[in-house]
Amino acid sequence: MAALAPPVAAVRVAVRRSLAGLPAGGTVLVACSGGADSLALAAATVFVAPRLGLRPGLVTVDHGLQPGSAERAAEVAKWATGAGLDPVEAVPVTVAGRPGGPEAAAREARYQALVAAAREHRAVALLTGHTRDDQAETVLLALARGAGPRGLAGMPERRELSGVPLLRPLLDVGREQTRAACAALGLVPWDDPHNADPAYTRSRVRHDLLPQLARVLGPGVVANLARTARLVAADTAALDELAATALATARADGGGLSVVALAELPPAVRTRVLHAWARELGAPPAALSHRHVGALDALVTDWHGQGAVHLPGGLRVARRTGCLSVARGADAGADPA
Repeated sequence: MAALAPPVAAVRVAVRRSLAGLPAGGTVLVACSGGADSLALAAATVFVAPRLGLRPGLVTVDHGLQPGSAERAAEVAKWATGAGLDPVEAVPVTVAGRPGGPEAAAREARYQALVAAAREHRAVALLTGHTRDDQAETVLLALARGAGPRGLAGMPERRELSGVPLLRPLLDVGREQTRAACAALGLVPWDDPHNADPAYTRSRVRHDLLPQLARVLGPGVVANLARTARLVAADTAALDELAATALATARADGGGLSVVALAELPPAVRTRVLHAWARELGAPPAALSHRHVGALDALVTDWHGQGAVHLPGGLRVARRTGCLSVARGADAGADPA
């Protein structure tokens, strides 16, 4: 019997670790574009999942952004069916007309389609092929945006996406390993030309910035960036737990928050409390920025009689009678400066 190629083994071990604990008999869907990362993930899942009592399936999304995209999606679906994945779906989506840039619009359309497929098949998990290299790129992009710890924590291994468990089994696996796994298995991945297009920021990070960092700082920079994300994610999770407890303690009558209780909190916890509370009030998460949270924080720590803070979603928050609360009418705050 031929020895199992190490890259194939590495991908399978990562998938087994990620799927462990899922309810037996459930369906796990792999999101597969046909690229090396998701193709290696799909091949590993079809091997590992049945051995854990799970049913492996696959969804490929046709964004319709390139000539021949429908044919490529059909080819991925045909391969998946032949490989033993079931159910298999090729889902076309419309990207044009969505808000944001082309990358954001395509991502939104893709995840909507994936969630819909997961719900249709009652999947217990949806798997994506993000690798350690993708995580390193995400950290660098977050640094460039001036993101806080939540951004530097990168992509989580597990999260809920509109009620569907989303797993990223390959965050500790390098992109070169997924390519080597495909080669060892005789799989021919598709290289998306958008991934090499310098018009896209992530493409420039991937092909220009990361290689330059590796030349200057050494080849371990990708793994170190990914490890940084794991460490920051652990700290962020701990702070989030503290903030959840502090939010419950700071609640006042009428749905507001006690200024005294907030003022006693460490800044890292207080800003998380304010962020979570603003989302509770109905501020759209994508539009809620650090500037909004900073303005709320100033109502607690730099109070000099300022008016209400305007939040996304048409909300206004004012300080009055020792509490932060939603401002009504012309109310702009009544506490003395």
